[in-house]
Amino acid sequence: MPTEQRPQDAAAWLSRFAEALAAEDRAATLALFAPTAIWRDLLAFSWSIASFEGHAAIAGLIDATLSRTAPRDWAIDAPAGAQEGFISFATSSGDGNGYVRLVDGQCVTLLTNLHELTGFERPIGPRRDSGIAPTADDPRSWGERRADTERELGYDVQPFVAIVGGGQGGLALAARLKLLGVPALVLDRHPRIGDQWRSRYASLLLHDPVWYDHMPCIPFPDHWPIFTPKDKLGDWMECYARLMELDVWTGAEVRSASHDGATGRWTVEVLRDGRTVTISPDHLVLATGNAGFPSLPSITGAADFTGTQCHSSEHRGGEGLSGKSVVVIGANNSAHDICQDLVEHGAAVTMVQRSSTLVVRSQTFTDVMVKGLYSEEALARGITTDRADLIAASVPIRMLEQSQRETWAQIAAIDEPFYDRLRAAGFQLDFGEDDTGLHMKYLRRASGYYIDVGASDMIADGRIALARAEIDRIVADGVVLADGRVLPADAIIYATGFTSMESWAAQLISPEVAARVGKCWGYGSATRGDAGPWIGELRNMWKPTAQPGLWFMGGNLAQARFYSQVLALQLKARHAKLPVVPYDPLADFP
Repeated sequence: MPTEQRPQDAAAWLSRFAEALAAEDRAATLALFAPTAIWRDLLAFSWSIASFEGHAAIAGLIDATLSRTAPRDWAIDAPAGAQEGFISFATSSGDGNGYVRLVDGQCVTLLTNLHELTGFERPIGPRRDSGIAPTADDPRSWGERRADTERELGYDVQPFVAIVGGGQGGLALAARLKLLGVPALVLDRHPRIGDQWRSRYASLLLHDPVWYDHMPCIPFPDHWPIFTPKDKLGDWMECYARLMELDVWTGAEVRSASHDGATGRWTVEVLRDGRTVTISPDHLVLATGNAGFPSLPSITGAADFTGTQCHSSEHRGGEGLSGKSVVVIGANNSAHDICQDLVEHGAAVTMVQRSSTLVVRSQTFTDVMVKGLYSEEALARGITTDRADLIAASVPIRMLEQSQRETWAQIAAIDEPFYDRLRAAGFQLDFGEDDTGLHMKYLRRASGYYIDVGASDMIADGRIALARAEIDRIVADGVVLADGRVLPADAIIYATGFTSMESWAAQLISPEVAARVGKCWGYGSATRGDAGPWIGELRNMWKPTAQPGLWFMGGNLAQARFYSQVLALQLKARHAKLPVVPYDPLADFP
């Protein structure tokens, strides 16, 4: 399309786009996109989570989905002349929203997101329930109804969805499903909801600010601290489950799960209150977090150590270690937090750094990475959490890689004196192997970084001793490094990370199912821990997998908030027996 014929702003572009789709004019539609444009779709057209990069991929999406999607009622919220803005539309399945960006009159990114299912709208706002009980149709009081559900679900009445894990992912998904009328049962092995946070080391707190971390439907109150202590978060989650009327079994350990291809249902064996209970949901969601099981390195001589040793997941804090020599193996978030806590409890601490780490000051991270969308200032500009989530989701991973290089060059310049101090102490720094920074490391392998809340100053001034080396062996009273140095130790803490989250599928279901599903997380960047090929979306997250009826729900609190709705709509569509045909050429659906 000649430049002079291109739309001059986002509103004109959307009008032309709507006309081209209505006319089923593929050529006119493609002309509105730049050659390298990316259309990211969350269910609205594809019934999957997929990014379509370039004209050929976008044409494939249009050809495969346009006739059954029948998009209409396109509208935009953007001032005259704006080159980007929020959009809304409707399809044969429901209402959608999204975001569009232009450069020189052509679209460079388009997000289309299914927001609501027609006929199954959430009972919120003007659609809220009256709350009047009993009624002619149901003589029970609210309390009686809740008691009956708690007594029957999983026994006399089977859930449509079983969710393994009662952390932020499991609770967020259960809350979304509750609003959509989908019977869901959360299975959590801890005695109380929130114990997965309470059981961690005492100094742990969220490294993301409160505006970024709201749960669905019930945001944190206005007086909530910027960085939430882990026990406070555990209490919040327990209250959240109660307020949202979620159906949760605590003290419920999932022992095994198997899928019957003939019936399409699961058989899930659960140890609850000392006896085995069998449930048979249609769908099984593993919401066990971003990781699998504690990863302990095999080090010669570990069995000969006479002190105490444990993985970071078992460490409860520095109490009782005053005056003791402690070696912490690892140099990422947990290692730093544990070292800081140990110093504050009077221990002599050495951190063993075996590979480079990305470090960013918490204040810089908040100011540069988060503040524009999630902050009091953003709220004052009218950027609500929902709007911030749409803007964040509208940037495809391919373009996020490009923008993050610029962002991290800026951060390196802002905090150059801070980084110089760390380097002077011998700390090995990186900004990602291709300088794309923390967020891309997180999306690729969810490790390799530290958001500084005080430990870096302790390393720089020597309060945390640093040993940058590989480990040769462990002896009765210490750790021997590859360069021959010996680190005396009364205790060793392995802050060495976790296995990948698909290991839960291997243990609870079978190694064969785990192999069929493949890797979870990562997007095919061909960097360390994230082998190719390029997928452009997180593998197996919040969308169908190669195992029918098996889903993965992971991510931080912000991802749990946003993608819980995406996953809940897919499960509701199947619960309502709607015609769902995912289109995702790069995925391995059954």
